[in-house]
Amino acid sequence: MLFVAAFFLLWLILQLVNPYGLTTALAKLALWVCVFLLALRYIRKGIRKAIWRLRNRLLVTYLFIALVPVLLVFTFGVVAFWVLSGQIATYFATAEMDRNINALTLIAEAVAQTDPAHRPSQVNALAGTLAPHFPQLTLTVRAPGQLLTWPAGAPPTDVPAGWGNAHSILLRDGRLAIWAHVLRGATEVTAMAPIAEAYSSPMVPGLIVHLWPRIQDEDVQRHGGDEVVIENRRYAVQSHVREPALPPPANAFDYPAAGFARYSISVWNRPGKPDSLVIFARTRLSVIMGWIFATTTAGMGSGQLVIGLLIGIGVLFLIVEFVALIIGVSLTRTITGAVHDLYVGTQRVIEGDFSYRIPVARNDQLAELTTSFNVMTGNVERLLGVARENERLQAELEIAREVQNQLYPKTVPRTRTLRLTAVCQPARMVSGDYYDYQCVEGNRIALSIGDVAGKGISAALLMATLQSSLRAQLRGAQEAGARGNGHVATALSTAHLVKELNEQLYAFTAPEKYATFCLGIYDDDTGELTYTNAGHLPPFLVRNGRHAKLDVNGMVVGAFPFATYDESTVGLESGDLLVFYTDGITEPENEYGEMFSDERLISLIEKNSEREDEKLISMILDSVRQWTGSPELFDDMTLLLARRR
Repeated sequence: MLFVAAFFLLWLILQLVNPYGLTTALAKLALWVCVFLLALRYIRKGIRKAIWRLRNRLLVTYLFIALVPVLLVFTFGVVAFWVLSGQIATYFATAEMDRNINALTLIAEAVAQTDPAHRPSQVNALAGTLAPHFPQLTLTVRAPGQLLTWPAGAPPTDVPAGWGNAHSILLRDGRLAIWAHVLRGATEVTAMAPIAEAYSSPMVPGLIVHLWPRIQDEDVQRHGGDEVVIENRRYAVQSHVREPALPPPANAFDYPAAGFARYSISVWNRPGKPDSLVIFARTRLSVIMGWIFATTTAGMGSGQLVIGLLIGIGVLFLIVEFVALIIGVSLTRTITGAVHDLYVGTQRVIEGDFSYRIPVARNDQLAELTTSFNVMTGNVERLLGVARENERLQAELEIAREVQNQLYPKTVPRTRTLRLTAVCQPARMVSGDYYDYQCVEGNRIALSIGDVAGKGISAALLMATLQSSLRAQLRGAQEAGARGNGHVATALSTAHLVKELNEQLYAFTAPEKYATFCLGIYDDDTGELTYTNAGHLPPFLVRNGRHAKLDVNGMVVGAFPFATYDESTVGLESGDLLVFYTDGITEPENEYGEMFSDERLISLIEKNSEREDEKLISMILDSVRQWTGSPELFDDMTLLLARRR
């Protein structure tokens, strides 16, 4: 609004100072643009306000669903009928042209086949028959010892060399004619009848035909008038030719119809090289309708019965459309009334009034919806309480996840001969998988991995208990070694550590809680790994592209207090890769119920054992996800790689 007022004031000032200047015109243009944008803005606001109510929106929707398609179909039908009428007019014009050419050709052939002795009388008879249809007809007959022309005394037509049998429209010296050239042995017959470039068809009264020959390079100077371009070809339009008038319209809807078609012609001075012209036909719709209904309703007058039937069907369709609109409006009122009640109810709920109930007066689906709303308001308060409880639990889970992340080792121990890489991806916010590594007594490193039975908070708590118990035992063993205790070797025995761990878990956890566990102690000086596998998936050693699985030395920890465990030793050579993993890597299933399996894992690692550890782990995790075809994890996935340098 401010811009409109500013430009209007500027335009008034310039109108007084320099009413015909460029600045005044630009100010006026800017004013109109601002007025248009302002009007568009208010129109949009008005439309939004008008259709804010659901009832008005549905009415507009019905108009677009019912009225717009009808209008589009009607418009398409009118346009299609108009185009088809133009093509029918063109068909009539070309059909008449073909008939005239065929008639002239038949005369020429009949003259050529006549006995030379009877040919003069035959020429007069046949040419006289066609003369009323072709007022300027000329006929030339050349035969050995015989030269005939019609009309008598007319100069003979000298056909350029190279013409054989031909019949078509002819372009000669810028003029159009219908001609037929027939050769029968030594007899040559040439029939020619000039045609106007615009004429009224004698076969179809009310049909106006225009002939537009194509403009040749040598004809450019002759055709100095108008021209049209069709399919990249230029055609001459003789604007100076007087056009016959169309018949007067039969009614207010009797519009002109026009169509065009290309037609092959001959050029006088180019034998054997046909060219083209455009036949442009114009008439009125009433003429086309008269021909169509006169043909399809023979014996029934001029087709008034068919036209009346079509009008009756159209009126019936309009009545049905109007009745459908009334029914739609009535149903809309029913729908919008229920929606309004729901709107009032939601406003009361927004204000915190959960005791409000919507009256139910009908027995239909909308009434069921209203009843459902009433039931819903009664449950909202309870659901809000549940939501608050869920938020509290979610916050506690987030805290548990942060606490658990603190339990995993922060740094990798520095060793001369061993490189460690590990990753744990929980299926939920907290994980029941466990891995750890830490330095113990001199140049030795303790490696451990475990999988607690179950998922969620309970599994995470048992995982924390497992880690704290193991670290406490390792710390106790180191302290014993620092004091020079003679039982250090026993304390750092993996079998002894796992046995102690089993007894502690059994004593301080529920009976159904247990875990698979694997503990190894690597000696950085000797390159030997001493380990005890308590029911965990056996790790495997990859050496020179081949694998070997490690032993399983006992049952799971935390299940039975009397469980016993052994230990094994394996020497690691330079380039060896030791792989620890949990069942979240090998047991995920694809859509056919097939597990990823340790065989696929081993094959994948054997083929890519030379890759960097981080890239190898990423490749394994991606392969498992692709195998399941799901972005969600079904179990915790944990990998621990130990590579000997």
